[in-house]
Amino acid sequence: MMSTAQLALVHTRYNLLETARVPIAVIGSLVFPTLAFCLFVLPQGVVTQDPEAATAAVASMTVFAFMSAGLFAIGIDLAEQRAKPWVPYMRTLPGKPSVRIGGLILATLVIACLAMVPLLVVGALFTSADPAFSDLLAAVGLVVVTSVPPMLIGVIIGTASGPKAAIAITQVAMFLLAFGGGLFLPPPLFAPWLDAASSVLPIRQAREIVVGAANGQGVPLWAVLGIVAWTAALGALAVWLHRRDEGRRYR
Repeated sequence: MMSTAQLALVHTRYNLLETARVPIAVIGSLVFPTLAFCLFVLPQGVVTQDPEAATAAVASMTVFAFMSAGLFAIGIDLAEQRAKPWVPYMRTLPGKPSVRIGGLILATLVIACLAMVPLLVVGALFTSADPAFSDLLAAVGLVVVTSVPPMLIGVIIGTASGPKAAIAITQVAMFLLAFGGGLFLPPPLFAPWLDAASSVLPIRQAREIVVGAANGQGVPLWAVLGIVAWTAALGALAVWLHRRDEGRRYR
């Protein structure tokens, strides 16, 4: 009998295979963060020519890569799966819901990690970003860890809404979180009230953690506590919504 971890890996493999059958979906996921970096960051010579600012910009875009993957790949895909007959049938079979959702999250993390590669290459070639190798490794590890909240937001969107609604909700959520989280406009340029409001968002907290690690400035404790709190709250909400959905469909 397969363990929960083994079943999750099986679901991860098949999610990746299903995504690979639509090449444009893979290409779009890989190119989108780098394209956003080229449009929003590269034209700003003041940022690209300053090593610290350039490193912060590249780190911010890696957070954006994982956030957009979590919202789109999980939120929209999960909503579409729920509308198809195959997935509701699978939910009647023995097995924990965490296996299927865990497989979707792991597959999304794999794609997000691949999308980070061209972004780092462009950042190294066309900006003055030059983090220490140990800081770079720490930032890469932390961007994966801090991507849990947006992944859970994707689960919540996909569980609570239908396919058409999920597209609209995801688009709005992505832009609000990206701009509010300081991914496109550095937080030091925010008005005081916006800076205070932004600090509550999980994306802003993820940005502060990853940027601090990339620049060797350390990780702020308030951001770590915020990520932990958001992960617990969003995880509990995702579980509750999943159980409510099962109660509506299978009672």
